[in-house]
Amino acid sequence: MELCKLIESITPPDEAARREARRRWDACAKPLGSLGLLEDAICDIAALTGSADVALAPRAALVLCADNGVTAQGVTQTGSEVTAAVARQLALGRTAVCRMAARADCRVVPADLGIRDFPGFPGVLNRRVSNGTADFTTGPAMTRKQAEAAILAGVELVRAEAERGTRLLAAGEMGIGNTTTASAVTAVLTGVDPEQVTGRGAGLSDEGLRRKLLAIRRGVELNRPDAGDALDVLSKLGGFDLAGLCGVYLGGALFRVPVLIDGFPSAAAALCAARLCPAAKKAMLASHVSAEPAGALLLRELGKEALITAKLRLGEGSGAVAAMPLLDMALAVYRECYTFAEGGIEPYTPQ
Repeated sequence: MELCKLIESITPPDEAARREARRRWDACAKPLGSLGLLEDAICDIAALTGSADVALAPRAALVLCADNGVTAQGVTQTGSEVTAAVARQLALGRTAVCRMAARADCRVVPADLGIRDFPGFPGVLNRRVSNGTADFTTGPAMTRKQAEAAILAGVELVRAEAERGTRLLAAGEMGIGNTTTASAVTAVLTGVDPEQVTGRGAGLSDEGLRRKLLAIRRGVELNRPDAGDALDVLSKLGGFDLAGLCGVYLGGALFRVPVLIDGFPSAAAALCAARLCPAAKKAMLASHVSAEPAGALLLRELGKEALITAKLRLGEGSGAVAAMPLLDMALAVYRECYTFAEGGIEPYTPQ
């Protein structure tokens, strides 16, 4: 499916289903709205799927992996070879998100969208667009056609999950240098100075942070991305992981599978999806507020409130997976709590 046709086919949320879910919450024998954002999340999922009969399993964490050419500018603590190393460990089930996902009954699905010189590895899906992006301080990170291909690869990952019955997704990423690309994309889309949305990533020194900011400013000045065209911004300053995640959110809206936003790069990709198609926000759930400087800003731009505030900044979809047990507990109340009528209690009414 062409990207423009895909976007046109995404419909608004089902408000009748949302109202029915809210009615069910209000019938539960507890103070009205007392589970706060957890109640809202269940109602959002009902509006997305078109049914108040909400289910959250089976589920999966999609971890999109790719390398970024801007690492040539010394903007990271480690080299790009770490992306490939972590991708292999994701497939082996040994990374942080894998161990967290095992507790949350969640599959982890790593996908290679452009890991530099990666020969492949069992358990890592091959969805390569190219051999990493170019250095955006010397020209566009990718072509517009490549950006669109990465977005559609993300959509297809969601299609495959929907076809196997997956009911909840976490949007994760792994790509050395992707807090630099995410900062550049965020700065342009929000119109703020790069310094306000650029952090130390995996632990940069003061000098490393200076180089990172310099690279972002140079990339924006050289490429002159159009802030009104998210695809232009993604192609000039983004990465294949961000573009693929943008597609995951669009795919979630298209195939009615809720997607938990993880941290900073994941949220930057969510903003790209929302700018391409505002209706795509119906599939997005905010898991946590990233400790990166742009974490809260991006959620405000998306109109989302996070379930967790724990200063997380690990990546891999870890924060999104951490929110899954909270949603499980909310769903248990939603489905199984006795009602006011069953308890012989006068229903609460809004005061």
